[in-house]
Amino acid sequence: MERKLKAERREETGKGAARKIRASGRVPGVVYGHGDPVKVAVDARELFHLLHTDAGTNVMVDMQVDTDRYLAMPREIQRDHLKGRFIHVDFLRIARDEKIAVEVPINLTGESRGVKEGGVIEHHLWTLHLESFPQDVPSLIEADISGLGINESLKVSDLTVPGTVTVLSPLDEVIVAVVPPQVLVTAEEEAAEAAEAAEAAEAEAAEGEGETAEKTESEE
Repeated sequence: MERKLKAERREETGKGAARKIRASGRVPGVVYGHGDPVKVAVDARELFHLLHTDAGTNVMVDMQVDTDRYLAMPREIQRDHLKGRFIHVDFLRIARDEKIAVEVPINLTGESRGVKEGGVIEHHLWTLHLESFPQDVPSLIEADISGLGINESLKVSDLTVPGTVTVLSPLDEVIVAVVPPQVLVTAEEEAAEAAEAAEAAEAEAAEGEGETAEKTESEE
């Protein structure tokens, strides 16, 4: 579903003009794609609400710029996290009959049996790179980890995705892995090192006994 957003066309450019726009409670931005880029300014509060729907940054926007209307999606969003405000936003003009590439969040579901056995989850991939028509972009992709045991992993190829999308992420990329707890790994490493040291000591002792025996025989 599209969200409506009004924007004003802006003519002034540069840091000074951008500061004035932000001081008035608006955010400078650009609408690009399908023609010449259009410089705009949008209300900061409306932009905040727009980006906090279930669709996240993949929300379809019915944007009105003066007398023109565009179907668009937010793309690069710059924020000042210290001051809690938007710095700049880019919108991509889209068409319902043209596929676009998007990043969709991966949502982990279930409880790994490996974790129940004492393992630890290592999370490697947080979003999935997809290609889809704008209206078919999923809000998230679920990844069920309940079947993962210790020393097992879930890869992109293991995911179930809608038939309307194409996965662009490498299929062999690991999303999550269940590994033994560090304490257990350390204990096993120490045991292995101790065993190697014992074998080395036994070999050295045996070698010493052999040298002693050879020396005794030569003296006789």
